[in-house]
Amino acid sequence: MFSRVLIANRGEIALRIIRACRDLGIESVAVYSEADADAPYLKHADRSVCIGPAPASESYLNIPRIISAAEVTNADAIHPGYGFLAENAHFAEVCRDCRIEFIGPSPEAMGALGDKISCKKLARQAKVPTFPGSEDAIEEEAKAIEVAKKIGYPVIVKASAGGGGRGMRVAHNEAALRAGLKQARQEAQAAFGNGAVYIEKFLEKARHVEVQVIGDKHGNAIHLYERDCSTQRRHQKLIEEAPAPGVDPKKRDEVCKSAARLIKNAEYSGAATVEFLMDEKQNFYLLEVNTRVQVEHPVTEMITGVDIVKTGIRVAAGEPLPYRQRDIKIDGHAIECRINAENWEKGFTPSAGRIERFEPPGGPGVRMDTHVITGYRVPPTYDSMIAKLIVHAPDRKQCIARTSRALREFLIEPIHTTIGLHRELMQNPAFMEGGVDIHFLERLLKKNG
Repeated sequence: MFSRVLIANRGEIALRIIRACRDLGIESVAVYSEADADAPYLKHADRSVCIGPAPASESYLNIPRIISAAEVTNADAIHPGYGFLAENAHFAEVCRDCRIEFIGPSPEAMGALGDKISCKKLARQAKVPTFPGSEDAIEEEAKAIEVAKKIGYPVIVKASAGGGGRGMRVAHNEAALRAGLKQARQEAQAAFGNGAVYIEKFLEKARHVEVQVIGDKHGNAIHLYERDCSTQRRHQKLIEEAPAPGVDPKKRDEVCKSAARLIKNAEYSGAATVEFLMDEKQNFYLLEVNTRVQVEHPVTEMITGVDIVKTGIRVAAGEPLPYRQRDIKIDGHAIECRINAENWEKGFTPSAGRIERFEPPGGPGVRMDTHVITGYRVPPTYDSMIAKLIVHAPDRKQCIARTSRALREFLIEPIHTTIGLHRELMQNPAFMEGGVDIHFLERLLKKNG
């Protein structure tokens, strides 16, 4: 086991990893930018190191500074959390070259699954369903038109690298495809430094269902069942729940086994999420693989009892998975609400500033993952998520009721947050019935003005 782990991240996930290290008897090193110098979670780490100014490019994305911090503190491993460098294969390779263990997959596995084109090829080899579309990157406009005619409109142009909705364009006809192809390439190049794009069939109505998987360095891989992440805006998730409501048990078994088979074939070690789109008949198609711990991992922890962060650290240290597939059972239902510092009634504009009142909810089945306390100043520099409310109950109906109660108790002032939106969603008939697709929230917001 490691003696000291450096956490190359900030905020809620940094605190989550600090706590996991403490549980395992491992010392933790927190790095921070000048904007986070007063962050309250830093005092929970054994050591903390400033790695630069507020801009992420000069701190949390600066590989030399992070490696230097690991070397001066004698850290023998680095945990990247999510975001920033978590899915950067070059960073994982630099860690290996410096003989610092990267808590995550090998650079080779990360590169193979992180690039969507190579990931689709691996998926086909593992007999995982994929969308009809181009098998390789689209270099010429004529080829794009040819593929679109073959699979039929609408189609979607996607960036091979990255995600989060960037480098994506939906086309319902040839003119839209020509324009979307150029736009997607430019956006992908600017966002990811890689302008490669490919084309797939586009589902007009789909659910976002993803499977939590974890593998070790001994060739073992298991799934921890699925989550539904369909309540999202502009490809950014707001609510996640596990298990996915209304999924046929046979389909659940198929999608979960497909995900585990894919990461096993990729010789993957660590936590990952295999994401799928599911149509109205519950046919599922591979969307992408996130080669890191996900923001929404707590809902899976709540229904399985598996500590995903601690397990990821253990397998990175060379331990075999402590579970077999038959050990993993679903217990009840869990919902996670992402609480963002945003004014959702005015276009989700960021709402930075000092928090004068922070009163989190409690009670049976309520978990709060946050780095925020009263007096914390939300910086304008980083992602707007400041808390995750996770609720567990024996079934989905009770879980929604318990989540509603917890949201009514939750108070953050004076900044704007998405708590009010979540309160409304818990009372929405479509959400309560489990009839949500990936465009549900955008239609609802448009309808309500």
